[in-house]
Amino acid sequence: MDYLKNIPQPMIDFLIITVFSLLIGLSQRQIHHQKNDENRTFGTDRTFTFIGILGYVLALLDPAGFRLFIGGGLALVTLLAIDYYFHIKDLKDYGITTILIALITFSLGPVIILQPKWIVLLIVVTVLIFSELKELFINISMKFNRNEFLTLGKFLIIAGVILPMVPDQPFIPDLSLTPYKIWLAVVVISTISYISYLLKKFVFKEGSIVISGILGGLYSSTATTIILARKSREDEVHMKQYMAAIVFATAMMYLRILLIILIFNHELFLKVWMLFVILALASSAVALFIIFRNKEKNVINEGLAEDKNPLEFKVALIFTALYIAFSFITYAVVNRFGTTGLNILSFVVGLTDIDPFLINLFQGKFSVGIDVVAIATLQAIISNNILKLFYGCFFAGRKASIILVSGFIIIIAVNIVFVLIV
Repeated sequence: MDYLKNIPQPMIDFLIITVFSLLIGLSQRQIHHQKNDENRTFGTDRTFTFIGILGYVLALLDPAGFRLFIGGGLALVTLLAIDYYFHIKDLKDYGITTILIALITFSLGPVIILQPKWIVLLIVVTVLIFSELKELFINISMKFNRNEFLTLGKFLIIAGVILPMVPDQPFIPDLSLTPYKIWLAVVVISTISYISYLLKKFVFKEGSIVISGILGGLYSSTATTIILARKSREDEVHMKQYMAAIVFATAMMYLRILLIILIFNHELFLKVWMLFVILALASSAVALFIIFRNKEKNVINEGLAEDKNPLEFKVALIFTALYIAFSFITYAVVNRFGTTGLNILSFVVGLTDIDPFLINLFQGKFSVGIDVVAIATLQAIISNNILKLFYGCFFAGRKASIILVSGFIIIIAVNIVFVLIV
């Protein structure tokens, strides 16, 4: 392989530019061939190859100031502008994608001289992929409405604009509660909820009852349990599928909490990740047993729940209020009653929304060991599972309750065993 070291670098760069420009040109030929309009463009494979070579040669001849490259670029822009003028005049086609790709191909020359080779590869791959995905982007845009872009804008604001600007100084010296930690908790929960929302709305829009349970568990297993239990009373034929979906929602809850632990407390994650994976697998096994024992074909989700905006201001405000409240409550309970008080509090919190309490527990620097935090987390989940079991039995009816109680007893029992182990 030593002979490769003797190949001049300009020759290697020239070969790379030639091959990549040819690939871009071939992709353009394929696209125009599918549209039967090969004669309506200024060129394809050979033309793009020559454009790429021209850009590299001009950049190589004047590497200091790139004056020749700039002059060649102006000439190329003039030719493309003339072609575009007649394209509009004769064909009434206002698209400029091919022109932009030609300019990108022309720019590969100075990029390969000034930047690492992987930059050129990344540019070419991006051009090839995006030029082939026009129909996909059209289909996606048809599914979006104005509210979807507003939701995306809200997410970008809370995650990318507000979070970096929030100070990280505590309100109270003895309490590790800062504006940054509060808003980071909101961002993390909103991100998980938003991903679940996008999957449900655009990927699994016509998903089965089971898929609805899985995706709902990423957002809120308690809310999903109530919705599915109510629906099962209206659709008793597929009642077992609804019960399996409820159990699947609980399985996803374990994975969601494990992800939150990974984000906020790496030490705790290393201690409990195996336990949470086993709990998620055990819950999934119970749900699969319900499905296969029933031997019923999955049915399509017929509006189990409306797609709610996960980034509503009211939701964020409630979460923030609960997070701050649990910060003060946990701090007071731990300081006054120690580990015993935290254990009792974890069971009580399970009857509410456990996410604000858990994130606060993972972030907070309380005077308790990592084992105590792990136990409190598992106990809060046990209490929350009991609450979901109550909701499920109350809204689903007697027949469904038998299945649900059997499944949740197994899950809660495994959870209790892990508390004793920790």
